Amino acid sequence: MSLPTGQEKHVAVRTMFDRIAPRYDMMNRLISLGLDQGWRRVALDLAQVGEGERVLDLACGTGDLSEAARARGATVIGADFAREMLRGARAREIDAEFTCADAARLPIATASVDVVTCGFALRNFVALPEVFSEIARVLKAGGRIALIDADRPKSRLVRFGHSLYFDRFVPWLGARLSDRDAYRYLPESTAYLPPAEELFAMLDKAGLQQVAKKSLLFGSAQILTGVRG
Repeated sequence: MSLPTGQEKHVAVRTMFDRIAPRYDMMNRLISLGLDQGWRRVALDLAQVGEGERVLDLACGTGDLSEAARARGATVIGADFAREMLRGARAREIDAEFTCADAARLPIATASVDVVTCGFALRNFVALPEVFSEIARVLKAGGRIALIDADRPKSRLVRFGHSLYFDRFVPWLGARLSDRDAYRYLPESTAYLPPAEELFAMLDKAGLQQVAKKSLLFGSAQILTGVRG
């Protein structure tokens, strides 16, 4: 599968997520074996999301992280560029504000949010440095991030089992229950993610400090955290 870049990627990814929105939540639960919701809770714990804070849930999809943050008493803004995903989020009647927006050009005031979260979307952005700069711009001084995404295990044995599941079974399942091309893209899109050292350097350049990575499920997923300087 040839992975798109630039404006072609922007259009292709938005079209794909609009297409798979109706079964997106179901597929997330199946693919992650139900672990994805727990990972979201871990991300909110790491970002210390609490009562009265203002949280931006970037690439919010159908609102899983938004709903979890709201349950902790936060005021939540969910932003996504796929309108059908936002339709799904609004249908859940989450007490949050949802807006259609490009992550590289957010319609949000500078230094106005306490926490930025993002669930499994870093590899879908066209230009990570631009997105990280926007995240830093909207965060208050001392504001925190928790960015979840897929990863590839380092252990050779675990990587073999992970590849069988993620690269072969997931596309097979997606073709039968949702969308063949979208769930071929999912495992292959991890190629867009730079190594942790490069991600750390990008976040540092954008103005985020104390950057760290927490590995999940033997390295098959990751949470990046940091604090706005």
